[in-house]
Order: sequence, then structure tokens, then C-alpha cells
Amino acid sequence: MSTVTPALQLRNIWKIFGDDVSAFREEISKTPSPAELDDAGLIAAVRDVTLDISHGEIFVIMGLSGSGKSTLVRCMSRLVEPTAGELMFAGQDLLAASEDELIQIRRHKMGMVFQHFALLPHMSVLDNVAFPLEIQGIDKQTREQRASEMISLVGLSGREEYYPRELSGGQQQRVGIARSLAVEPDIWFLDEPFSALDPLIRREMQDEFLRLQDILKKTIVFITHDFDEAIRLADRIAIMKDGAVIQIGTPEDLIINPATEYVAEFTRDVSRAKVFSARMVMRPLAPDEKGNLGELLKHDVKVHEFADQAVNSEDRIGVTDDAGSIIGVIDRQSVLNVLVGRESAGSY
Repeated sequence: MSTVTPALQLRNIWKIFGDDVSAFREEISKTPSPAELDDAGLIAAVRDVTLDISHGEIFVIMGLSGSGKSTLVRCMSRLVEPTAGELMFAGQDLLAASEDELIQIRRHKMGMVFQHFALLPHMSVLDNVAFPLEIQGIDKQTREQRASEMISLVGLSGREEYYPRELSGGQQQRVGIARSLAVEPDIWFLDEPFSALDPLIRREMQDEFLRLQDILKKTIVFITHDFDEAIRLADRIAIMKDGAVIQIGTPEDLIINPATEYVAEFTRDVSRAKVFSARMVMRPLAPDEKGNLGELLKHDVKVHEFADQAVNSEDRIGVTDDAGSIIGVIDRQSVLNVLVGRESAGSY
């Protein structure tokens, strides 16, 4: 069993809004029902959430509007003060941190990107990206060098002296991303950062996000209401309803083994071909097949990326692990099963 401490640990986190929350605090240990909270005139925006977020993973939080996902993420950084529970970050109890300690943690260890870019209109791109470093008291030469590196990283070299009004929506969001990365955060919070963008730009920003993650290997908490976006980006997904986390799992887990009817309904219309990987639809390699394979695919390639090739060829496709060793085989029928919704084939 792994002994690596998670990057972020939440234990029984609650956030309750109302006039007399303190008087109700003892009831939290008994896990009050929604009816009991209603009777007390209180609203539980976050209900008894326990989860771990691992180093280097993209952890996506999903839910309908009002499900509590944004409040939960703000609890993680104490931008919203949890009513009860335990919150551990990098081995430190965040709920015990003083206001000064919390400010330093946010300035040096946390990056945040929100749906609204909140760029400073009177500052250039370079100055916007360097601004968090200026707040830290870093000298001008150092902060501008770091800001230039981040601007290059997000593909905006040459626009350092532009002002936000001179940029497209996608470019403005890139500036917001560069600004949040300038402090070299240990954990990166993104609250629906692409939802205000046009679909084409949104897709480009998802590609950019994945490219950055491949380079930086950050621990990321990402909020979205778009399941297609979630399955493109997530290592794991938490689905929320009425302030509670209903299920946590990989995109494949949520589709194959939904914990509740709500989760099943939430994922019902998701394209399985975009979620299932080659590993999931492969079968064991027979002894006489190794020399009779067509193409080779890595185990994590999604079905939609090779479906046309598999369906329109009689050749069987070999599946390899990260080291390049063949671990299974995909045939035409196994891909057709996914495309038409018969998902019994494969290793899952």
C-alpha cells in the first residue's frame, strides 16, 4: 500500500450558510439530513466531503449549477471558511493556519484561475503576469524574466506589451493562466476557466492545458460542468449533488460502475469511444497472434482515435504498455461493441 502523503486531504468538510451556524455545529457530527438543516434555516453548500488529491493529478469536480463544486474548491484554499472538518495541505493543517500564514501559502504555493479573467486593464500582458511576483516583493528584473518565461510557455511571445483590451478571449485566458503559474504553485485551482470561450477556442485551450500539464506535472483541481471536457482532462472525477460528493473515480469507472442512478444519468449520453482506452477494449494476446498484428497502439489511446482504422480493416491491432511491450490485441468486433453500446468485451 502506498505511503505517499496526498497533496491535499479533506476530511468531513462542511460549509453551512445561515444565521445561527455556530449553534448547529454539534449536530454536524451526527450528519444532519437536508430536512433538519431546512428546519434550522440553514443551507449546506458542502456536505461532509472526504477526499484525497494526489501529487501531479488532474482532479476534476463536476456537478450541476448549485451542486457546491465552486464552494468546495474555495474551501480548499480557505477563500471560503469551512464550517467543520479537516483540511491538510503539504502536511500542514490549513484550518489552523493564521491569516498571515494563509496569505503566504496562497501567494507562494497556490495558483488560481477563474472563469472571469480579472486582468488589470491598465497593465500590459507582462505586468499582469508579473503582478503576483511584485506582490511578493520580488525585484523587477527577476519578476519580468519569470513573467516572460510564462508568457512564452502559454504561446504569447511577442505580446508582452499588449493590453488586455487588445487580446482575444482565448489570449486573455492564456494571460490569466500565465499569471497563476508565475508563482510556481504547488497546487493549481481552476474554476470553469474555459466556459466563457467559444467552442473552438475552448478546444484549443484544453489542448494548451494538457500541453502545459505534460511539461509542468502540477497538482490540479479543475471545475467544469461539461463531461466532454472532464473526460479529456481528468485523471479522476468527483461528481457532486446537493453539496455532497456522490462518487469519485476515473471517467471509465463512472461510466461502467455508476454508484447511483444520478451518476448513471449524468454520464448516460457520454460517448464511450471518447472515454474507453485501448487497454479497456483489448483482449489477451493468443500465442500465435504476435507475428500477425497490423498497427501497434499505446494502451492509453482512446477508442475514437483508432475506431475508423479498426472498423475498416480486418487486421488486429496490438496494444503496448509504456515500455512498448505488447500486452493485448484489439479486433474489429471489440471496437464495434463500444461504438454501438455493447460494452461487455475487453478487460473491464
